[in-house]
Amino acid sequence: MIIKSSTTDIPEVRQVPRHIAIIMDGNGRWAKQRFMPRVAGHKRGVDTVREVVKACIERGVEQLTLFAFSSENWRRPEDEVTKLMELFVLALEREVDKLHKNGVRLRIVGDLTRFGPRLNKLIADGEALTGNNTRLSLNIAANYGGRWDILQAVNRLITYPDRNGPITEADLAQGLCLSDAPEPDLFIRTGGEKRISNFLLWQLAYTELYFTDTLWPDFDAVALDAAIDSYQKRERRFGRTSEQVTEAASKT
Repeated sequence: MIIKSSTTDIPEVRQVPRHIAIIMDGNGRWAKQRFMPRVAGHKRGVDTVREVVKACIERGVEQLTLFAFSSENWRRPEDEVTKLMELFVLALEREVDKLHKNGVRLRIVGDLTRFGPRLNKLIADGEALTGNNTRLSLNIAANYGGRWDILQAVNRLITYPDRNGPITEADLAQGLCLSDAPEPDLFIRTGGEKRISNFLLWQLAYTELYFTDTLWPDFDAVALDAAIDSYQKRERRFGRTSEQVTEAASKT
């Protein structure tokens, strides 16, 4: 993304976040405002996913991670959960070929054991078809929780037969979902709530957080640009003081 410098006519290139993570909140409220069933909001939310994926490709984002279904969402009314699972199946059936044609790699991360055989097969087939694509990695967090992610990484580590010495941060990070992806640069939550809600707890340690009142079905390329613009105006410190950031920047 290119902007004009305030002190010169030379264009200034602002870095686009490599990895954006989004909690897609507000589908139900969007539908309620229109006196529609909640599932109508979820269906419109799928359309928004398509629009945001396209916008991320156009802006050069490398990784997009979407929180589609948390492990806590099983507590919702049974009818709504059933419709969400049906919509998940329908979205995979309709969208995977389109993602593949546009060079998008699809990954579903989370505890997939609770999903039925049909859904698991669609997930496996979609990941296999798109596995070599490099234009954008689209990561869908489904039946996912940040605490679950950390716990399963620890459990995996302690079962290694040749495990010696204390577990390090690097050891644990290798066992997390999305361990091969850069940590998110920008986190977006739509719908007005200002919580992380058990999403990528480890990975968001130094991520820039952006909250918007816009409901997910209304989130579009303009709203995405507003989030990216906010990100670009910030000084990322990664736990360092401003003096340390300035010193490090002068050495690059």
